[in-house]
Amino acid sequence: MCYQCRLCSDVFFDFTGTDNGEALPESIPSAPGTLPHFIEEPDDAYIIKSNPIALRCKARPAMQIFFKCNGEWVHQNEHVSEETLDESSGLKVREVFINVTRQQVEDFHGPEDYWCQCVAWSHLGTSKSRKASVRIAYLRKNFEQDPQGREVPIEGMIVLHCRPPEGVPAAEVEWLKNEEPIDSEQDENIDTRADHNLIIRQARLSDSGNYTCMAANIVAKRRSLSATVVVYVNGGWSSWTEWSACNVRCGRGWQKRSRTCTNPAPLNGGAFCEGMSVQKITCTSLCPVDGSWEVWSEWSVCSPECEHLRIRECTAPPPRNGGKFCEGLSQESENCTDGLCILDKKPLHEIKPQRWSRRGIENASDIALYSGLGAAVVAVAVLVIGVTLYRRSQSDYGVDVIDSSALTGGFQTFNFKTVRQGNSLLLNSAMQPDLTVSRTYSGPICLQDPLDKELMTESSLFNPLSDIKVKVQSSFMVSLGVSERAEYHGKNHSRTFPHGNNHSFSTMHPRNKMPYIQNLSSLPTRTELRTTGVFGHLGGRLVMPNTGVSLLIPHGAIPEENSWEIYMSINQGEPSLQSDGSEVLLSPEVTCGPPDMIVTTPFALTIPHCADVSSEHWNIHLKKRTQQGKWEEVMSVEDESTSCYCLLDPFACHVLLDSFGTYALTGEPITDCAVKQLKVAVFGCMSCNSLDYNLRVYCVDNTPCAFQEVVSDESHQGGQLLEEPKLLHFKGNTFSLQISVLDIPPFLWRIKPFTACQEVPFSRVWCSNRQPLHCAFSLERYTPTTTQLSCKICIRQLKGHEQILQVQTSILESERETITFFAQEDSTFPAQTGPKAFKIPYSIRQRICATFDTPNAKGKDWQMLAQKNSINRNLSYFATQSSPSAVILNLWEARHQHDGDLDSLACALEEIGRTHMKLSNISESQLDEADFNYSRQNGL
Repeated sequence: MCYQCRLCSDVFFDFTGTDNGEALPESIPSAPGTLPHFIEEPDDAYIIKSNPIALRCKARPAMQIFFKCNGEWVHQNEHVSEETLDESSGLKVREVFINVTRQQVEDFHGPEDYWCQCVAWSHLGTSKSRKASVRIAYLRKNFEQDPQGREVPIEGMIVLHCRPPEGVPAAEVEWLKNEEPIDSEQDENIDTRADHNLIIRQARLSDSGNYTCMAANIVAKRRSLSATVVVYVNGGWSSWTEWSACNVRCGRGWQKRSRTCTNPAPLNGGAFCEGMSVQKITCTSLCPVDGSWEVWSEWSVCSPECEHLRIRECTAPPPRNGGKFCEGLSQESENCTDGLCILDKKPLHEIKPQRWSRRGIENASDIALYSGLGAAVVAVAVLVIGVTLYRRSQSDYGVDVIDSSALTGGFQTFNFKTVRQGNSLLLNSAMQPDLTVSRTYSGPICLQDPLDKELMTESSLFNPLSDIKVKVQSSFMVSLGVSERAEYHGKNHSRTFPHGNNHSFSTMHPRNKMPYIQNLSSLPTRTELRTTGVFGHLGGRLVMPNTGVSLLIPHGAIPEENSWEIYMSINQGEPSLQSDGSEVLLSPEVTCGPPDMIVTTPFALTIPHCADVSSEHWNIHLKKRTQQGKWEEVMSVEDESTSCYCLLDPFACHVLLDSFGTYALTGEPITDCAVKQLKVAVFGCMSCNSLDYNLRVYCVDNTPCAFQEVVSDESHQGGQLLEEPKLLHFKGNTFSLQISVLDIPPFLWRIKPFTACQEVPFSRVWCSNRQPLHCAFSLERYTPTTTQLSCKICIRQLKGHEQILQVQTSILESERETITFFAQEDSTFPAQTGPKAFKIPYSIRQRICATFDTPNAKGKDWQMLAQKNSINRNLSYFATQSSPSAVILNLWEARHQHDGDLDSLACALEEIGRTHMKLSNISESQLDEADFNYSRQNGL
């Protein structure tokens, strides 16, 4: 058959055979007349450099086999065919192969790779083989990511990243250590299976070395840059030696003990042990002291033996510390009659006188005894008379307290009688109080106004009456009175009372106001907290201790050779921002200045807030007070603005601003699910009545500055924090707050009936930022021997959140455990200037800004830097800045003042790909070192 006929026949089979995508049979009968069955099909192949590749196929029975490449027949002249006979079946076996050149593959421009397929036919039809793809093999020179050197502590984890060059076929990766292959199957501590990375689970000293990533395929091999891994060991102290002997035998000296930094010794640049290697203490070796005699005593009377004695003692000084005893006799005797003795050796002239002398001595002793007894009786009588007169004189002072609960400030009824005239202990005895009417008051007491705080005396009396008159007469008596009618109208102060209590009050009489002011003049009055610092071109950070308020002045914000005294204050008086409608003040009013100061780079102001921002139920605004005293809205936190930027965190808001002034955050609840975070705390102190104990429960906004005001007030009143403050989520659903005392120990303590629970209206709590809200309870002991108090304080919102404060305390100050009010993390350095105020060193900051401020084709610019630092909103603000990356880093500095380190920034840079961005010279160890230096410089 001619070639043209074979082609026609092939075309015929191509359209009438199995060329329509039907599956070929898996097994072919061995009998003659079956379809061709492929014994060998062409395999995928790669062209290396310019060498052609051969594709083969073999089939039986086959009259003819031709290749089809990319849908076109390969010319017959390009085929090389061999025909054999299968002896077992007697069928013809035909084998054909062709060559494919690099030029053919490069000239092909199709939607898929270059491919070829065998077509074999017999008398019954055609069969097709699998498609074999032909690709040009290559391997790029440069690694997509080279491994980076690491310094890790012993037993730390080592991860070396390697991304091989692009290649066809994909390159296989092999790791070398000091030019020797690493076999991970023989070392279970090493894993090289995770995406070509080398992982050493626990670093050993033997793991130090130079590591190289090898990539290879059928074309070539490539070597990465070597990464030096250093496994270091930080030094550890050995145990102390025993104390040495004192260096002197006698007197004051010293003894020492030592330890060595060998457990373990520092290796490969590990840190040396911190602390002293030698300790010294003073010692005193007692010197031996020889004894010395005292002077001789007087001679004794003559004895019946006509002798008298005298003695001396070895006590001047006595022998000590092994010293010698005195030498010589301790007793001497001699004849006392010059040898004149009677028969029994008694001198005749001394017999009677001696007898009378002894009797006289006995009589003298009796007289002294009786005289002493008489003097004691007289002294006791005088003392009794003096105490009686003193008590009678004291009965003319003070007031008669009918009910001792008047001094407790709890839910108790109290009456007061008029003061006796002529009391010299009044502050102004010439000004007599007008107490012509005796009144009785009862009901729960909750305080919110600052005037209420000033009315607290040493008796801790929390009285809600605006017309009360107080005169302190002694440390234990308080005289209280209510004027009958109003003659002076002052400013009305808001009060907080439970529902259903109606009170009718009149105001203070003007002539009785002066003694009241004198009495409370010792209580401190504060209108603001304030701190200052002098800053220059290097910038710095100004912190208000224990308030959560801080100010970050960036590097370069102030022109060179200029310096400004910058101040920051918090308003603690009546807020000047008056809420409109449902709007609530969520933060303190913070002022920073001077207002005429101009900065070239936005500064960062951090203001704490009490809103629960976990859900979208608030519309929060930033407001600024104008020079006329009015407040105007700067922006909504969720709005897009190019004038300023607000980043809202769960407990604080970080604001980027261009001008100084007074700022505050307000919130408008969108739904009833809007939540304010309140901090609840309980304080306690003894009452002037020794059997009473006062509990004061506070509910304040969850901002550090609000709680600091409470702590300051309590410290002046002698209050003690009894339990760690807790967080209460107060919903804007108009339901009130209940505060109750539970589980009071029976037979030890008591509280008057119907006074153990107080209810505070919703509006008082929701707007509690005006002044701290608190309620007072009074408990009374049955006996003075009761010194322990345990009970529970339940604070709950109706149909809302509930918190329990467990009180377990001793009412004795000496046995009471002190609870710390604030952590001291930001109170050591209120003003930090220069590089030590920033966590990111200036050199690293410059490299980051130089890299990310430049637009990048892959999008790895300042926008990705912002995104990796959780800044996803209002990016148009940063676009208007001369260095967006610098402003983003300033915001990062303000945000991570206490709650983070440089790890988060390092992770962000790692995710972006700092090697690709030419930031490989900013190693993780450099960031760690910078974080360590910042902590050390600031005492963290």
